[in-house]
Amino acid sequence: MRRRSFVRGLTATTAVTGLGLTAALHGHATATATTATADGRSGRGVRRRAAWREVAVPAGVPAVLLSGVAAAGPDLAWAVGEEARSGSTSGRPVARTWDGSAWHSTDVSHLAFAGSIRNVAAAPAGAAGAVAAWAVAYDRAGADHLLAWDGTTWREHGFPGRGESGTELWAVAVAQDGTVRISGTRDGAARVLRADDAAGTRWSWSPPLPTDGGSVPSLWNVHVDRAGATWVSGDVVVARYDDRSWLVLPRLAGLRLSVTDLLPVAPDDIWLTGHDYGVGGPPGKPPSVVLRHYDGTAWSDVAAPFTVGSLGAIAPDAAGRPAVIAGWDFRDGTSAHYLRWDGTAWTSERGPVAAQGTTPVMSALAPIPGTAGFWSAGTTAQSPFPPAQARIERYG
Repeated sequence: MRRRSFVRGLTATTAVTGLGLTAALHGHATATATTATADGRSGRGVRRRAAWREVAVPAGVPAVLLSGVAAAGPDLAWAVGEEARSGSTSGRPVARTWDGSAWHSTDVSHLAFAGSIRNVAAAPAGAAGAVAAWAVAYDRAGADHLLAWDGTTWREHGFPGRGESGTELWAVAVAQDGTVRISGTRDGAARVLRADDAAGTRWSWSPPLPTDGGSVPSLWNVHVDRAGATWVSGDVVVARYDDRSWLVLPRLAGLRLSVTDLLPVAPDDIWLTGHDYGVGGPPGKPPSVVLRHYDGTAWSDVAAPFTVGSLGAIAPDAAGRPAVIAGWDFRDGTSAHYLRWDGTAWTSERGPVAAQGTTPVMSALAPIPGTAGFWSAGTTAQSPFPPAQARIERYG
C-alpha cells in the first residue's frame, strides 16, 4: 500500500529521541483494547490476544527504511525502500523478497541511481498476462523510475516521460484486471499514469488534476476501488479519476497535515490516516494522530485509541472493507500500535515488543491474499538516521 516514507513527515521529532518513552516494557502477549467509532465515540474494550509477530529480515546499510510492501499470496511478497540514508540525505534503493519461508535480500545493484524505491503493488491472482508486481522509485538526480518484477529482481520499465526532469512517480496500485495506475507529476501538473493493458505495453497520462491555483500537490497515495476508479491523495487533496474526468473531494483541513494513506471503500465510505503538527511548538514536538472518514458529503475526525503519534497505513480485507491500521504511539513506542476494524469500531492491539533502544515505525501494510493475514513493514527508529534497520511484522 502507500505510500511515501512515514518518517519523511516525522523528521521534526528527532529531538524527541533523547527524551525517552514513557511506557515500560511489560510484554504484549495480550493487549487491552480501546475502540473508536466513525462518529468519534471511544471507550474501553475487552482484553484480546495479539497475533502480530516480528519476522526476520536481512539487514541493510543503516539507516534502512521499508516504505512499501505487497503480497501475491502466502508464498510471495515484496518489501521495498532505501538504505544508507542519513536524515534528509537519500541513500540507495533496497529490496527484500518473501519466498514463503523467509525474507531474502534482492540484488538491485543494477539500478544505477541513488534514492529509494518508494512503493510497490502486486497483481491480483488470475489477472491474465499481468506482470506480477510493479514498483516506483525516486531518483535524487531528477527523473523517477518505473520498475517491474521479472521473477528474480526489479527491472527498469518504459513509460511516457521516462528520463525527463520533472516527471515524478509517487505511488502505484494494480486494479483487479491487472492494469496499473500510478500517481505522479507530468508537465507541471499532478496526474495519473495508466497502463492500458496488464502487461504494461501501452501507457497514457490523465488530464491534469484540477487545482485551486496553488502549488502542484504531491500525490503520495493511489488506490483503485472495486469499480475500477482511481483515487489519489496528497496532504490537502483527495480526488477520484474514473478514466473520463476528475472529482475533487472537499479540501482537507490541517495546519501541518501529512496524509499517509487512503482507503476508498465506496464513494461515501473513505478512510484516511496521517498526522498533524498543528500550530508551531517547541523543537521535538510530536504530531497528533489523524484518522478521518468521508461519508459522501463531508470529512469527519474519528477519535483514535491513542492521540499523540501517527497512523502510517491502512489496509483492507479481502472484500475491500477497512481492516487494519498501523501506527506509531509516541507515549509507548516499545511496540507498533495497530487498530483493527470490527465492523463498527476501531480496536487497539499491539505488535511484539521491540529490542530495547528501538522504536518500531511501521509505514506500510498489505493483506496476504488467500489468508486472513497482513504484512507490516517499516523501520526501527522514528528518525531516519543510523543505526535504524528494516522491520517487518506479520499478522496471522
